[in-house]
Amino acid sequence: MVGMGWFMCMMMMVCVISCGEAAPGAKFEDLYRSSWAMDHCVNDGEVTKLKLDNSSGAGFESRRKYLFGKVSIQIKLVEGDSAGTVTAFYMSSEGSNHNEFDFEFLGNTTGEPYIVQTNVYVNGVGNREQRLNLWFDPTTDFHTYSILWSKRSVVFMVDETPIRVHKNLEDKGIPFAKDQAMGVYSSIWNADDWATQGGLVKTDWSHAPFIASYKDFKIDACEVPTTTDLSKCNGEDQRFWWDEPTVSELSLHQNHQLIWVRANHMIYDYCYDAARFPVTPLECQHHRHL
Repeated sequence: MVGMGWFMCMMMMVCVISCGEAAPGAKFEDLYRSSWAMDHCVNDGEVTKLKLDNSSGAGFESRRKYLFGKVSIQIKLVEGDSAGTVTAFYMSSEGSNHNEFDFEFLGNTTGEPYIVQTNVYVNGVGNREQRLNLWFDPTTDFHTYSILWSKRSVVFMVDETPIRVHKNLEDKGIPFAKDQAMGVYSSIWNADDWATQGGLVKTDWSHAPFIASYKDFKIDACEVPTTTDLSKCNGEDQRFWWDEPTVSELSLHQNHQLIWVRANHMIYDYCYDAARFPVTPLECQHHRHL
């Protein structure tokens, strides 16, 4: 098992070499708009807040649709007793056969670790959940959550550390999300029938409102003019920075990070759930970092 000290040392070394000064994010209203319960979505300077109380949750959505690229957002999750709540950040297309890449942050009782669940839907089929405990308290400060989507893979990242890679395995007969434009979304809602300890712990509304805070909104992706005209983004002669092998494939250091996360913080992987999947899903047989 790789030690935490080694991991933090490697993180600092790489940052010195490659981090540089991060570009500032856009304003919320430049990229996003409230999508439901507008009175529960509040802009407070550089920070946007979504509020959940016993009357409603809330959500926002991107103003445009994209095909491939990277989306990032800084989130400070619900503080204190957040049991029963779910805060989500995800990309999704539309329709019953939609594609979707999910971050879902499952609330917990005070003092318990926050669980992040990732999931991937392709052509309307999901059931690819992975869960892990974060290695920091995500309620005391903002942390960056990112989805990097290329023709080769989908990479989920936390503070630029990869926590999951979903590879394109079309050569093995496995569908991959590549032909539907996606919007970017976030929401907070009550899910106490399943979110915390399988629904055993319910939402304590005496702690409401539950607030998730957002800032530093970034979308570096190929914007499509319409959801049916994708030629700008997936043509054979089109090439973007996320198509470069040095970006679309994990580096040696990133592979070490992913191994560390899986070894120390993963608590559930659908690939190993024999009760749900008596036959191991085909994609699980071909790649160890799903």
